[in-house]
Amino acid sequence: MEMNLKKLVDVCDALCHPLRVKILKLLIEREWYVYELAKELNISRQLLYLHIRKLEKAGLVESDLRFDENEPRVKRFYRAKKFKVVIDDELIKGLNI
Repeated sequence: MEMNLKKLVDVCDALCHPLRVKILKLLIEREWYVYELAKELNISRQLLYLHIRKLEKAGLVESDLRFDENEPRVKRFYRAKKFKVVIDDELIKGLNI
């Protein structure tokens, strides 16, 4: 993951909330349909979407739409993207600020 100042801030912002870290952990383990994930976390879908947007903005999570053959609707599934973040003096020194 190439890092610039904005990206670093987005990643740190996304990971600074315990619930977002928990969401990310679950999404690393497997894909989740948003309704299932909200139920697993015992939070509303609206609150889940707020947290997922932060993770997406940071480039940590992605999603896709799938048609459900059993129900006449499309479902959005989320999963974690592969990432590695190392914050050290070299990263900070290399930021263009």
